[in-house]
Amino acid sequence: MPNQLQQIAIKWFDAFNTKNLEKLLELYDDEAQHFSPKLKIRQPETNGLIIGKEAMRVWWQDAFDRLPTLHYKVTSLTANTDRVFMEYTRQVEGEADMLVAEVLEIKEGKIVFSKVYHG
Repeated sequence: MPNQLQQIAIKWFDAFNTKNLEKLLELYDDEAQHFSPKLKIRQPETNGLIIGKEAMRVWWQDAFDRLPTLHYKVTSLTANTDRVFMEYTRQVEGEADMLVAEVLEIKEGKIVFSKVYHG
């Protein structure tokens, strides 16, 4: 099972780095939740949490449009039976690299919750 979860994480990075929004959203449950400190800053009314694929579509499309050079460089993937802990470097031209950790909670092959931590 951990290997299958790591494969989902690898697909997640591939979709994100190629800015393939549809492939990214396919990895999520329809009612998945996503928490990010960046959401708290850019959309304070969310308190950092969005729910559902449509909210994620809007959030990530905005990120892809605003940050065309956005790229995530994987440094570590650790999986257990229902979670993948991902460590990566957020890279954007003209900005300092940012260390990021993100946890994907996965049920029945779909991401149901993701939480981002910035270092």
